[in-house]
Amino acid sequence: MNSRVVPIVALLACAVMAAACREKAPVASSTVIAGPAPDSFRVVFETSRGPFVVQVNRPWAPKGVDRLYELVQQGFFDDSRFFRVVPGFVVQFGLSADPKLNERWDKRIADDSVSQSNLRGTLTFATQGPDTRSHQLFINLADNPRLDAMGFSPIGRVVEGMNVVDSLYSGYGESPDQESIRTLGNAYLDRSFPKLDRIKTARVSAPE
Repeated sequence: MNSRVVPIVALLACAVMAAACREKAPVASSTVIAGPAPDSFRVVFETSRGPFVVQVNRPWAPKGVDRLYELVQQGFFDDSRFFRVVPGFVVQFGLSADPKLNERWDKRIADDSVSQSNLRGTLTFATQGPDTRSHQLFINLADNPRLDAMGFSPIGRVVEGMNVVDSLYSGYGESPDQESIRTLGNAYLDRSFPKLDRIKTARVSAPE
């Protein structure tokens, strides 16, 4: 994902897949470990298409879960867009509506080992390569086990509302430019890609 999920998608499919899940973000000055988060909790995403719920499991990928927990607690995802929707592959989000927040959270975290497969419904951080996760994530719309060997470590799974995730607007494909989103925020997206669905709020729910 430009932080493309993996820049993404046979041998060619693999290369495209890897690229699709990669982030395109500036090089951060340091690697940061955030947290800790609870061992188990849920995040409720209220979206323009309706709600969906992700069950997050810290033992799957502790450093990634700690970062997600911190981002949600800070309201980072509120009013952000699902800017990359590739049917049959992934939906990507995690570029803030506010460019200043993108800059603040560009700090990177170290990788987790891959303990779970990238199956349909799993939530995973996008990367630019080793130890480059920051704030972009994707939800697998299909089973994508080839991403496992590329180092993409799931941190949770959609347990309610996968039909909402499947329905997110995909008409723009991969056209939105991630660097423009990062630096201009929703001003760019609202002008050029007004049909994109959005996250109204993302909030931590009770542990499960």
